Amino acid sequence: MKKYLSLAVLGMSLLFIQCTKNDEVLPEPVAPGTEPEVEAIDVTVQNFMWQTMNLYYFWQSDVKDLADDRFTTKSEYREFLESEQDPGKFYTEKLLFSEDRFSFYSEDYKELTKAFSGVSKSNGLEFGLSLFADSDDVFGYVRYVVPNSNAASKEIERGDFFTGVNGITLNLDNYEELLFGENDTYTLNMATISDNVINNTNREVTLTKEADLTENPVYIAKILEVNGRKIGYLMYNSFTNEFDEDLNDAFGTFKSAGVTDLVLDLRYNPGGSVNSAVLLSSMVYGPYSDKVFLKARYNERLQEGYENSNVDLNTYFSDKTDKSSPVNSLGLNKVYVLATGSSASASELVINGLDPYINVVHIGTKTTGKNEFSVTFVDDFDNGNVYDPERENEINPDNHWAIQPLIGRNENSVGFSDYTDGLQPDIALAEDLSNLGILGDKNEPLLKKAISEITGISAKMDFTVHHPVKLVTSSKMFTKTRDNMYMDFITPLPIKKQ
Repeated sequence: MKKYLSLAVLGMSLLFIQCTKNDEVLPEPVAPGTEPEVEAIDVTVQNFMWQTMNLYYFWQSDVKDLADDRFTTKSEYREFLESEQDPGKFYTEKLLFSEDRFSFYSEDYKELTKAFSGVSKSNGLEFGLSLFADSDDVFGYVRYVVPNSNAASKEIERGDFFTGVNGITLNLDNYEELLFGENDTYTLNMATISDNVINNTNREVTLTKEADLTENPVYIAKILEVNGRKIGYLMYNSFTNEFDEDLNDAFGTFKSAGVTDLVLDLRYNPGGSVNSAVLLSSMVYGPYSDKVFLKARYNERLQEGYENSNVDLNTYFSDKTDKSSPVNSLGLNKVYVLATGSSASASELVINGLDPYINVVHIGTKTTGKNEFSVTFVDDFDNGNVYDPERENEINPDNHWAIQPLIGRNENSVGFSDYTDGLQPDIALAEDLSNLGILGDKNEPLLKKAISEITGISAKMDFTVHHPVKLVTSSKMFTKTRDNMYMDFITPLPIKKQ
């Protein structure tokens, strides 16, 4: 077969939500014998979702069903909660603003919070999916393999291609079920690319998902010596705060070796912890805890309340990690960032947050365009429904649902946050399907371009892209964390009963 490529904060007593605690959402009483007994619909989850969204949601004022005056009686409120018995549909169809691309829910908060710590059910193969020319058929290309995973034990690597699963050709209608469905084990039907043509082969690779695979986001940290320059190269694939010490250690190595230039590879990094983004930026620029890294902006009601209470909504560069380790900073005035359409949220935050202070040279393609942050909420009424791992015993045992709504937007120190269409590169260079290269190698095209900019040697180098990646989606977009950017919300806001 031949197919052609197409190329958190303190509590404020003045801010309350007018709703009821979960166990108090009851139907209006009726006199005995006047109405037949009807089993009450359990709306515990819907009630938790509504009260949280009414208080915190960034677009609260734009969703009519979240208005403070939407309901005049408890029975009217309960009728609304009962109008959709599927909590997932209730959340997405009744509570989300039409322009919200990123808020989501999880039926199991434990699974979600494990994913945020870098633990997920995965076979360790990270890949992108693209379309054939003039076709709905899909092919996959391997981006990288997670160390110590099931995929790492198989003969599959970056630059490999596949066109089918279990003998079934991939297309737009079936790829989600075949690759991200219920089956933990599947067989990839491999292919090769030659002269702008993808050819199927007889090679197969069988992969099995592991229940708790942990991925260290510090994928590559190495020092390249080129023409007398010591260039630090860091490929960082997720902002996972459980690995902040590993990140700091990598910069410690760079600093000890006298690194003077840095290439920060965020091309496949969909985001994560804002705190990790602050630390990474401090390691690049400096541990200046008196300088603003970002300014948080909330919904109209919260923003006004915070400002009236003189709450500092700024986040500053940091001089130490959460474990009190001094930040190893390179103190650079220029950094080269490799970023693509798969770079989102916290990755974009680093670029935007550093931009007022140093020269950030973005090499690659336009980023995703996600400048809002979220918080994990669970059914913990007395904690404002904000998830706190130290309050696991206080979470309603009958409600394991979590929601991850966007609750604010981050601006940099000069007030810029207008990049919902993505951050445009300073030097445009797409990945080439026919020459993906080896990550961390001097000749890998995006890294090679950064090195040429650092050294000034580029006159005879060819950076022609013959088969640019045209991404449909990627394996990371089917994880619990996806392109999320989450903030620590230390002191939740109160939720008041009617």
